[in-house]
Amino acid sequence: MQQFLFPRRPLSRGTLIFCHLLLQLGLLTAAALWLMPRTPVLASTDWVTAWPALAVGGGLWLLGAMTLRLLAELCLLPHHLKGRPGFAPGDVMTRSFERRPAVHAEDAAWTSEARHLETEASVVGSARITRPAEPFRPQGMG
Repeated sequence: MQQFLFPRRPLSRGTLIFCHLLLQLGLLTAAALWLMPRTPVLASTDWVTAWPALAVGGGLWLLGAMTLRLLAELCLLPHHLKGRPGFAPGDVMTRSFERRPAVHAEDAAWTSEARHLETEASVVGSARITRPAEPFRPQGMG
């Protein structure tokens, strides 16, 4: 999901907006070409018999235009988030499931009154790092 929302090299903003414009114009043209022969102006019918087909066609065109707009906004998401300083996929902090505020057990909740903090060695867990860090070596081209 991270690669989908934050691709390494997203399409440029201009390309996405141009493609969105072309797709919207194509959808408008297709809707107009489908709706125009069904209007009472060009067909030998009255508004009473023509309005259900026109309402369905107009509604489908609006639904398609909104869906296309939402898809374009999703494609533009990396450009919107790129301008925010300090927002990256790794910057999100999560809370453990056991210590969420809505826990109803009094001894497991952390939003109630203060409790005594144990200072013995069993409170502090073992270190996760088992070996020292290696110095950074840039990878060669060959």
